[in-house]
Amino acid sequence: MIFFPGIAASGHPVKAFLHHTVHLSCHFPNSQKIDINNLIIFWQKDTIKVVHEVYYGQEKHENLSPEYVNRTKMDMGKWTLQLLHAGVEDEGRYECIIMQKRSEQSREVIHRSECSLHIIANYSQPEIAELHSGELKPNGYLNLSCSSSGGYPEPKEMTWLISYENITHSTTAHMDVSQDAVTKLYNVTSKLNILVPTQRHTNISCLLHLKEQLGSLVSVPLDIEIQVKEMKQAEINFFGPLIVVVILITSALLLGFVILKKKRNILSTNQSVSLAV
Repeated sequence: MIFFPGIAASGHPVKAFLHHTVHLSCHFPNSQKIDINNLIIFWQKDTIKVVHEVYYGQEKHENLSPEYVNRTKMDMGKWTLQLLHAGVEDEGRYECIIMQKRSEQSREVIHRSECSLHIIANYSQPEIAELHSGELKPNGYLNLSCSSSGGYPEPKEMTWLISYENITHSTTAHMDVSQDAVTKLYNVTSKLNILVPTQRHTNISCLLHLKEQLGSLVSVPLDIEIQVKEMKQAEINFFGPLIVVVILITSALLLGFVILKKKRNILSTNQSVSLAV
């Protein structure tokens, strides 16, 4: 078994979907048309795991790391390694080393290349759930959650979009992230707690922003519609007591004014009587 120290270059990035076959190129031009029987092709991961070996035209399997047994194939025509059923644990740096036989006792490294493997798993479409119970009431609170699951890598953030009357407001809320211990896939949830919109028709949706320039996923919009009678009832509930208070205050002021006027009339009469006497 031979291990080679890593090279400094970051290598070619390779993206592959979960459970698909990955093609890792050695990027070997073989301009000299060297016979495969005079070459050793060695693939290693992170400089510590043997992924694939070809010795002078014959594949060797005894030194392979256990997780790569029966999962790799070498296309010698394209100098490409096929990695079957790729998983999240396969992410990492892969290096291809090619050595040429110079004599029975010596060989020389004639080519080295590196690539970096990144696994992608599609998240489910974000889904909004209503956490409140009962019918929505004006001046009440709207409690929502938005969830997406089974994706990789970890997403960037989740944004809420609130739209009404051709106006859209966005807000970024805290996102809870959990990772499955077995599959290594991520599940995410974000919550929104706002006052019930006063507009009669409002759309609320959530947007999951992904990493690796993978774009975004949007939920099906949630339609919030407050009935006219509920709005009127809310106005009655709000303004009714206020009107009663205003009437009471006005009545009290009028009553006070009448009483004060009567007292002044009585006082004026008494003074007139005293002068007459």
